[in-house]
Amino acid sequence: MRQIFTAFFFVLISHMALAQDTKVVYHLTTGIDTAAAALNNVKNHVAADPTAKIVVVTNGPGIDFLIADAKDSKGRDFSGSVSDLAAKGVEFRVCNNTLTGRHIDPSKLLLETKIVPSGVAEAAKLQSKEGFAYLKP
Repeated sequence: MRQIFTAFFFVLISHMALAQDTKVVYHLTTGIDTAAAALNNVKNHVAADPTAKIVVVTNGPGIDFLIADAKDSKGRDFSGSVSDLAAKGVEFRVCNNTLTGRHIDPSKLLLETKIVPSGVAEAAKLQSKEGFAYLKP
């Protein structure tokens, strides 16, 4: 009986620990000049909580930093930062509606990206159905 109780207690504690894991969606909708600051927020978040599940959802001008060879106003590119964050588990999702509406070839996106049908629908789904906190840097 004690072994069963111990096993049950371990499973319960493990489940509670998993339920407390942080899940955050960063929703980027503004132009390339704000992307560096947003990525810095994500970088700081990962440093403070390496176990957090972080998804960056982009739509409208927010996708621009994920286009290959994109640079900010100071000439800095984003590919290194995106690659580093992706290696730490951060996901980057790009709105297909934006790609279609702006006639952007998906092959021009950084390799670390994933295309989703709609950026706003993706952000809403992550919040309402998957329990992600919403941050709009």
